[in-house]
Amino acid sequence: MQMSPVIAIHLSAAVSALVLGPVVIWARRGREQHPRLHRALGYAWVTLMVAAAVSALWIRDFRLPNVGGYTPIHLLVPGTFAGLALAFWRLSRRNIAGHRRAMQLTYLAGCIVAGSFALLPSRYLGQLIWGQWFGLLG
Repeated sequence: MQMSPVIAIHLSAAVSALVLGPVVIWARRGREQHPRLHRALGYAWVTLMVAAAVSALWIRDFRLPNVGGYTPIHLLVPGTFAGLALAFWRLSRRNIAGHRRAMQLTYLAGCIVAGSFALLPSRYLGQLIWGQWFGLLG
């Protein structure tokens, strides 16, 4: 199984965003807050999410139910852009609670839900992990 450059970019950005997300939230929580760290890591996280969403547009799968190679998981791409736009719009309005909710929902949908779908045995990452690494697929 060969990994294309687009999948490598997508996988790198997505896994990095998955790992970085909780650190960004931690930087604004708790007794000691770190607003500069939160802002810097937050922009890095947004950049990773944009890279993952844009690269997903060049990843197509004609084996699963699709429209032009785009599967239902691709619906998370406009959802990611909408979530990020909403979060920044709320931040510009000084609605911190709304910004937090929008970012948390974007993390949940863009990282956790999309990552769960990516682990299905019919997807590239699922084949890699369940088939090649663990030898569970026939």
